[in-house]
Amino acid sequence: MTKDTHLIISSRILSSEQDTEAFALQLAKQIQKIYQVKSIDLSKALHFSLLGDLGVGKTTLTRHILRSLGHTGKVKSPTYGLCEPYQLNINAQNNTNELAKTNLPFHHFDLYRMSYAKEWMDAGFRDVFSEPGICVVEWPEKAEGTLPKADWIISLSTNDDETRTLMITSQSDIGDELIKGFQET
Repeated sequence: MTKDTHLIISSRILSSEQDTEAFALQLAKQIQKIYQVKSIDLSKALHFSLLGDLGVGKTTLTRHILRSLGHTGKVKSPTYGLCEPYQLNINAQNNTNELAKTNLPFHHFDLYRMSYAKEWMDAGFRDVFSEPGICVVEWPEKAEGTLPKADWIISLSTNDDETRTLMITSQSDIGDELIKGFQET
């Protein structure tokens, strides 16, 4: 595989919120595996962009990802504040190659109400993407190409029967590793 070629998971149907929760749990397991492998460079944020219409389930998916990664508190939609930050404790490899609980920032962005494309940068969030952690961005298209490249683009759409179609596109080597983990399970 060349550097510019990345994997795509074919569409999957989410028939219920339980299906969304199951997908989030599977993703959380793969994220935890990635953080336990010392050879993978996680010096910058793992970045997921969520695409889809209003009400399609982007915030619901993010809530389930957070819960699957161990967050037990309230999960708020960041619609009016652009970003809701969380702290997660996950097992990750430390400098001595031992697994240890690691405090991992998780930033949930909702750019729907941005007034202009670079508002997220003016709010001081640029550094969040260049530091270790996880960034989930709803409505990334509102940033008009000013965001760093996402590791995964997750597209959600509503079907006529009210089920959801979920499509994942990887845009990085780390994204490819996450997809490989899905294919192995």
